Amino acid sequence: MLSDECVFCAIARGRADASVVHEDDWVIAFMDLRPVNPGHLLVVPKPHAEGLVDLPDDLGVRVWKVGHRLGRALRMSGLRCEGVNLFLADGEAAFQEVFHIHLHVFPRFGGDPFRIDADWRVHERAVLDEAAAAVRGGLAALDTRSTPSGSGGVSGRETRRPRRPTAP
Repeated sequence: MLSDECVFCAIARGRADASVVHEDDWVIAFMDLRPVNPGHLLVVPKPHAEGLVDLPDDLGVRVWKVGHRLGRALRMSGLRCEGVNLFLADGEAAFQEVFHIHLHVFPRFGGDPFRIDADWRVHERAVLDEAAAAVRGGLAALDTRSTPSGSGGVSGRETRRPRRPTAP
């Protein structure tokens, strides 16, 4: 499905300009008009999907595979690139501005302007375990839901690993 009002759908159809770096049957990748840094790319599935809930697993895998390859290409491009971020914003609260799911792939370097301001303090294990249980519940709900491409091999089973010994 393509949306008549979606700028990314228009780019995917060739009806809007873009500086394309990759295109296949399912995904198109092009330069962001408002780049964080030179080389900032957007990887976009061609079929319209507003957010993660609308994105079939197999198409999501393709988006990430292309993003991974483009991240490696940025490191070899000659553009200033000391690191790479892959960033996906799903929903308005996550700062999604164009409601056609897309993966940002952009080069990073010391002193660049991109920041994510958050409270990065360590949380108590009980709080983490409670959140993990909630996510496992979400996975279980996905596993019981009928989706065309399945759960992608991720189940709702507990995956807590033993703690590593701490250094003295």
